[in-house]
Amino acid sequence: MKQIILSMFLAALLTEAAVCQQHNLITKHNGKRKMSDQTAKLDTATFGEGCFWCTEAIFQRLKGVKSVTSGYSGGNVQNPTYEEVCTGKTGHAEVSQIVYDPNEISFEELLIVFFRTHDPTTMNRQGADVGTQYRSVIFYHNEKQKELAEHFKKKINEEKLYKNPVVTEISPLRNFYRAEDYHQNYYNNNPSQGYCSFVIAPKLEKFEKLFPELITSRKDKSKK
Repeated sequence: MKQIILSMFLAALLTEAAVCQQHNLITKHNGKRKMSDQTAKLDTATFGEGCFWCTEAIFQRLKGVKSVTSGYSGGNVQNPTYEEVCTGKTGHAEVSQIVYDPNEISFEELLIVFFRTHDPTTMNRQGADVGTQYRSVIFYHNEKQKELAEHFKKKINEEKLYKNPVVTEISPLRNFYRAEDYHQNYYNNNPSQGYCSFVIAPKLEKFEKLFPELITSRKDKSKK
């Protein structure tokens, strides 16, 4: 199954036309997912791909995602503030902690979305956002997540699917500090704010065209 999911991702990166094939494979994969185990526990993923307002807005829109919390991980200061993290001196990255139902969406599919919705080849930078707090990072929660993340990264680099090597950090989750309340559900609460209008909205539009089968209904988006 891991190879099938990875093949979907590699095809999608190679050509936009292959995205249609990717969607068909995702749909087929979802149809075969074992739904009899209704008591399966929820799982958690923690990703950093630049500003957590963007990451939160993207993963909130996925089927199977139950909640997304913006926060800080990977640093050496306990309970850091946003202002402290922005100095780049605490070592934290802006991240989104994603609680999801494995019966509805897999960690592999989350990885596909992760690698497709930011530039994993730029060190400590996403667009105009520069600093270690904006680094591309996967904080894994268990050995399976570590194995999958490293496998994806290795294959992407071997296939040279990007002009430059993927520099995504893959590290164990050692801490997670919830960001201040005003950072939570930021895009949904502030769609007219400048950064939301000019940076996040176009990114979401492109994202929703790429992954229509993974998108939840608009009615449910603001509830997460």
